[in-house]
Amino acid sequence: MNGFRAGVELGGTKTIAVIGRGQEIVERITFPTTTPEATLGAVAGQLAAWHATFRPEALGIASFGPIALNARHGAHGHMLPTPKAGWSGADVLGILSAAMPVPVALHTDVTAAALAEQRWGAARGLSDIAYITIGTGIGMGVIAGGQPVTGRMHPEAGHLRVRRLPGDRFAGVCSFHGDCLEGLASGPAIAARAGMTADLLPEDHPAWLPVTDALAEGIATLMLTLSCERIVIGGGVGLGRPHLLPLVRGRIAGKLGGYLPSLGEAEIAALVVPAALGGDAGPLGTLALADTALPARVLACAEAERQAVR
Repeated sequence: MNGFRAGVELGGTKTIAVIGRGQEIVERITFPTTTPEATLGAVAGQLAAWHATFRPEALGIASFGPIALNARHGAHGHMLPTPKAGWSGADVLGILSAAMPVPVALHTDVTAAALAEQRWGAARGLSDIAYITIGTGIGMGVIAGGQPVTGRMHPEAGHLRVRRLPGDRFAGVCSFHGDCLEGLASGPAIAARAGMTADLLPEDHPAWLPVTDALAEGIATLMLTLSCERIVIGGGVGLGRPHLLPLVRGRIAGKLGGYLPSLGEAEIAALVVPAALGGDAGPLGTLALADTALPARVLACAEAERQAVR
């Protein structure tokens, strides 16, 4: 066993391929996400080269969604209907796994980030967490009992419907639901509501109020349904505007209405936290995801070898 893992983070605008051991990324290559043929073909070529050079023991594939994750689904490993032009039906798993014939684990990009934060970051050592990315969209990855949640497809809690502030008439920007959480609080939603992008929006602008209120609604819903030990916030908007998280935290207790009286201000601050791994959460998550494709005995041997080296 050499401890090497390979990973692919397939994003809507760029795709990152990595080879590494543990938390160490040895090589990283970025490709633009264009057509399935061009993008998956380029990544497959890189995986084949790494397979010959490093002989990785497993591959983790983390993809934007929606994608069929359940092996009982007839389209397993294929993209489901998606707004990303040309990608509906793309055989992500088939093309990439053929280039690297090793055990493969497939999940969403946000779930991979959740695994990385659980293993090395802001939720280290915890078994029940959620990771929320707030950026071009809003996505959520859920770890329950130490395992990534798949279910029939995968969690899509970014499309939860949330209560609106009285008098708020903003239609929302989600092409499916209009005013779901993503339609109200994602980067494009903020720009549509305020007339400027989130990175330029002043901290005291009134548009932040409905955004933070919607996010607090969504997080309160997760607290009540999943009873998370920690909820980690990432993404370009989630991490890029440091004032946002304190505003959201400040509205959560009101959403709970006293139902969870043990959650005071300090407890909410410890439960809802910023991501610790930044832009590396996704790539590192693919390496953590690769581990889930291996038998427990292999992982135990690999960990013993790492400890012996130390």
